Amino acid sequence: MEWLPLLMFVAVCLVLLTGYPVAFALGGTALLFAAGGILTGTFSPSDLTFVPNRLFGIIENSTLMAVPMFVFMGVMLEKSRVAEKLLSSMGQLFGPLPGGMGLAIILVGALLAASTGIVGATVVTMGLLSLPTMLRQGYQPQLSTGLICATGTLGQIIPPSIALVLLGDVLANSYQDAQLKQGLWSLDTVSVGDLFVGALIPGLILVGLYLLYVVVISLWKPQWAPAFAATDGPPRGWRSLLGGLVPPLLLIAAVLGSILTGKATPTEAAGVGAFGALLLAAANRHLSRTILGEVVRATSRVTAMVFMILIGASLFSLVFRGYGGEEAVHNLFAAMPGGVIGATVMVMLLIFLLGFILDFIEITFVVVPIVAPVLLGMGLDPIWLGVMIALNLQTSFLTPPFGFALFYLRGVAPPEVKTTHIYQGVIPFIAIQLIMLGILALFPELATWLPHTLYG
Repeated sequence: MEWLPLLMFVAVCLVLLTGYPVAFALGGTALLFAAGGILTGTFSPSDLTFVPNRLFGIIENSTLMAVPMFVFMGVMLEKSRVAEKLLSSMGQLFGPLPGGMGLAIILVGALLAASTGIVGATVVTMGLLSLPTMLRQGYQPQLSTGLICATGTLGQIIPPSIALVLLGDVLANSYQDAQLKQGLWSLDTVSVGDLFVGALIPGLILVGLYLLYVVVISLWKPQWAPAFAATDGPPRGWRSLLGGLVPPLLLIAAVLGSILTGKATPTEAAGVGAFGALLLAAANRHLSRTILGEVVRATSRVTAMVFMILIGASLFSLVFRGYGGEEAVHNLFAAMPGGVIGATVMVMLLIFLLGFILDFIEITFVVVPIVAPVLLGMGLDPIWLGVMIALNLQTSFLTPPFGFALFYLRGVAPPEVKTTHIYQGVIPFIAIQLIMLGILALFPELATWLPHTLYG
């Protein structure tokens, strides 16, 4: 019956492809396989007695409280037009340079990633505000759309990131399981804060690679990324520039600074960020009962979705392990040529390919709990593994046919922008992300040095 765990994994992927809600696809598939196993005597009903404990564990998990607060912060900043002012300021500053608007979009994307962490909001905002202007000024459609989609996904790797919060919680449990199976009772821990700090340098390097790409393109093909005329846009002034740049920078300093200095946990820093977003909205005179109601409803929808998926994924993982799936994965990796390197390459390739058809939340809650304990048991650093997976998951937003960043931009792009333009435009940025993945694989210290330096 060693093939049953594989059949279960394939079955849930097929159900997800039908468009059925993720949480119910995971939970329903698990229950059907459990019922079939009970009837045939291949699954023990006693394994399902662990379900209540898992559900209470999810609800009582203080780390996951960061999710609704970071979502609230991101949606509130979107409604308060902070992103609009930031993009306007950066456009005024870099627009007169060759490729300047591309550079501005990358820098704005990085700052929004560090202050909101929500891919959809970033892509939609920059698509509405900057794409028509770039096309009007002669930017190549493929370059324009690729830039906006790729920089919008920086919220996946640059902290504070909801993806890192979810991944950190999964990896923490996987790391403890791996140590217990090795007979270690004095357990080391890995936290969301460790992943935040570990992802900082790789995230900044990725931003640098994006900037380098735009500089090279603007020098090699200047007609693809022309400079804006000096008279384009509103007049530039230091007061307007600082007014757009300083507020989000202060919020980033408050959130990330409190985490890096050890003054606050990621959950506490998320509370600081949510309160700071409220203050910025009030300062911009965009705080009202209507806006607050919209933000709360959006936050509730996203939070409910995440927790329902987590509950379904926990049930799936429980049944998968009941069928001996974890042992099967361990045996597969142990028999693989290349040892831990071969196993890691296979997992990264699997995650990359699944990113074409699955969302990052689904991969985080379904695939990572299966493979992470085995890889960590083989001696991999949990922080490095977490950042590698986060970088890999970032590509899932850009890879067709189900890349969400592509859908977000398609929904707001002008009619003259074709879907093929968007697909072609993201290819160089997918390649850059894979190059960054290779750099991090060759130099793990990029992810591990800063956490070990700050926290010992």
